[in-house]
Amino acid sequence: EAQRRLAQFGPNELIKGKKVSAWAIFLAQFKSVIIIMLLVAIALSLALGEVADSIVILVIVAFCAVLGFIQEYRADRALEALRQMTAPTASVVRDGQEEEIAAQALVPGDIILLKTGDHISADARLLEAINLKTEEAPLTGESLAVEKATEPISGEVVIGDRKNMVYTGTTVVYGRGKAVVTSTGMNTEFGRIAAMLQEVEKGKTPLQINLNRLGKWLVIGITSLIVPLALVGIMRGHEILEMLVWGVALAVAAVPSSLPAVVVIALAI
Repeated sequence: EAQRRLAQFGPNELIKGKKVSAWAIFLAQFKSVIIIMLLVAIALSLALGEVADSIVILVIVAFCAVLGFIQEYRADRALEALRQMTAPTASVVRDGQEEEIAAQALVPGDIILLKTGDHISADARLLEAINLKTEEAPLTGESLAVEKATEPISGEVVIGDRKNMVYTGTTVVYGRGKAVVTSTGMNTEFGRIAAMLQEVEKGKTPLQINLNRLGKWLVIGITSLIVPLALVGIMRGHEILEMLVWGVALAVAAVPSSLPAVVVIALAI
């Protein structure tokens, strides 16, 4: 029966998303349209001998890239931190016999035994609670131990008030108990947090989306302004190099070089 349920519900583990290397996370910081514009401005400024301008813009770009990398790297490792909070083994009662099994083999319907110091490996409904208290800070943020009981709870209540339940990733700090597993793996409350973390990593914030949109409009606006003016200047007898320098100066001035830094800092706070 346990094998059938294991095949039905899958192993009791947090599914790990596609691992992204630190190098890939760093390179992703340069995909923003405005950052690309600033890199182009750096290259053009260097080509025209404007070293001071190039250094200032380069410092801003480097600051944005490093701070953005640190944020995303920490978020990417948050799921791994959740995985490390789960216990490797669990004490269960199967066929009337108490045994120690790998936590990944737990299935809904298993009876788990709890004692002081145990890391709970699955969400479960308490059948027996003798002076049982658990520490649920990783799940709810509550620093105080939560006293558990077996009495039914009526109505919809938040996780922290479900006194007759124990959860993956939490720890027994006092007493002992017995519970029947109700959810495993990604179906646990811990698993839902892990799923949300992975979804957040894939998406962009509205602020980042609007920043990219602003960058695209800046490219269109700067190009539509500089090209006609440069052509008019050349037609009036100005040197091509002179108009190129003028165009680069105008483009660099039009790009809000400090904007990416402001956005990155705002997202970090």
